[in-house]
Amino acid sequence: MARKHAIRPGKRFVLILCAVAVAGWMVWTERGRGHVFRGPAGQSIGKSRLVSIEPFPEIEGAICEWVPASSHGILRAALQEGNRPGQSAVSSVSPGTAARPPLRVIRDPYPSFSSVAVDVERDEVIMTDENLFQILVYDRLANTPPTASMTEPKRMIAGAQTEIEFQCGVYVDPQSGDIYAINNDTVDKMVIFSREARGNVPPDRALHTPHGTFGIAVDEERRELFLTVQHTSSVVVYPKMAVNDDPPLRVLHGSSTGLADPHGIALDTRNNVFFVSNHGSFKEFLNKEITEEGQTTLVPKRRTVLGSGRNLPPSITVHALDAKGDEPPVRVIGGPKTHLNWPSGLAVDAERDELYVANDSGNSILVFRASASGDIAPIRTIEGPRTGIKNPTGLFLDTQNDELWVSNFGNHTVTVYKPTVSGNAPPMRMIRSAPPGEPALMIGNPGGLAYDSKREEILVPN
Repeated sequence: MARKHAIRPGKRFVLILCAVAVAGWMVWTERGRGHVFRGPAGQSIGKSRLVSIEPFPEIEGAICEWVPASSHGILRAALQEGNRPGQSAVSSVSPGTAARPPLRVIRDPYPSFSSVAVDVERDEVIMTDENLFQILVYDRLANTPPTASMTEPKRMIAGAQTEIEFQCGVYVDPQSGDIYAINNDTVDKMVIFSREARGNVPPDRALHTPHGTFGIAVDEERRELFLTVQHTSSVVVYPKMAVNDDPPLRVLHGSSTGLADPHGIALDTRNNVFFVSNHGSFKEFLNKEITEEGQTTLVPKRRTVLGSGRNLPPSITVHALDAKGDEPPVRVIGGPKTHLNWPSGLAVDAERDELYVANDSGNSILVFRASASGDIAPIRTIEGPRTGIKNPTGLFLDTQNDELWVSNFGNHTVTVYKPTVSGNAPPMRMIRSAPPGEPALMIGNPGGLAYDSKREEILVPN
C-alpha cells in the first residue's frame, strides 16, 4: 500500500520554490493573454496573481490503515481518529448534512450459507456465512421447526481478528477437526481455525492465496490442498500444511485446460482424477512463467491479453490428479442436455460412480455418472418447490451417514437429503438462519449501483 511520509525541511523549501515558479509562470501567461477576472456584476477585479503560499501539514504513517470491511465499529473509530484536531479534514460539510440518516437501508441482517462441511467424527456441521462474515457450527442432527424463527449455532467464529471476509469454501480435517475456510474477495487468504475456536479470535495459521480463490478440496493421503481460482481460471495445489507465502507445488492453467471461471472442486482419489465446475468466463494473461518443459509454475497475475475474453458454455472438466501446466482435461461434461447453469459446489461418490453438482442458477442438484463425458443428461435431478433448494452453492456428501448436504445461498438454509433421492422431494432436515419467508438479498461486495426508472428497480452488480 502506498505510504505518505512527512516532508523534510529541505524538500519543503524546494517545493515552495517550485510552487512560486509555477504560479509566476501562470501570472505571466495570463498577463500575456490579457485575461481579466470579473465579478458578478461584470466589474473588473484584477488579473490572476499569487495570493499566498501555505505548506501541507506533516503526516506520518500510512495513508490507508487496513481495516476489515466487517468491523463497522472499528471503521467508524478509525474515521473519527483520522479527523482529530490538528489534521485537515477531507471535506467541509455542515453538521446537519453529516448527521442526516439515510431514507432506508437495503441489507440482509441474517446469515447466508455459501458452503457446508460435516465433521463426521464429532457430529457437527460447519457453514460459512458470506453475508455477515462468519463461520457457524451446528449439531449435525439440528432441524429448524417450521414455525421457529431460526436455529441458533452452538458456536461461531466472527470478528475483525478472524480475517474472515466473503468466505465461499470450507473443509474440515477429518482427524483434528481443524476448519479450513476460503476468503474469495477483499482478503486473499485461507484461514485455519482449531475446532475449539470461537468468537473473535485470530486464525491458528493462514495461507496467502491468489485473488478470487473459491473452492477447496484436500487429498489426505498425499497431504495436498487443491484450490480453484476464478479470475485466472486456475487450479493451484499446495502442501496441506502450507502457511503464509509458501508457493504452490503445481499450477493448472491455460487455454487447453478447459478451466473457465472455476468454482467447485471434488477429488476422486480412487480413480486419480479431480472434477472442476466452470461458469464459462475466460481470458488469457500476459505474465505467465513457463519452465523449459513448457509447464506453468506460477499463478498468472491479472494482466490480461486485450481482446482475449470470451464466454464459454458451463462445464465440468475432469483432470488427472497430478495435472499441471496447460494440460488438457481427460474428459468434459457439458452441453444443453446437461442443464448446467452456473455449476458451483461438487461432491463425488466413487462407490456409486456418481457426481453431484450444485446448479446455482438452475435451483437444482444434478447427479451424473462420475465416468460420464460429453453432452449427456443427468441420471437424476433434485429440484422443485418442495425441495427447499434455492441458489445452491455448496455441497457435502456424508458417506458415513448416507446424507447429502446443500447450502442454499438464496434462502438462508442448509438442507439435507438421502443421496439417492430425486425429483421434487422434501429434505430430511433443514437448518434455517432467518425467519420463515425472509428474503435472502444475496448481496456480496456490490461494486456499483444503477436505477431503472422505467421499472423502478435498483440494479446491484456483485
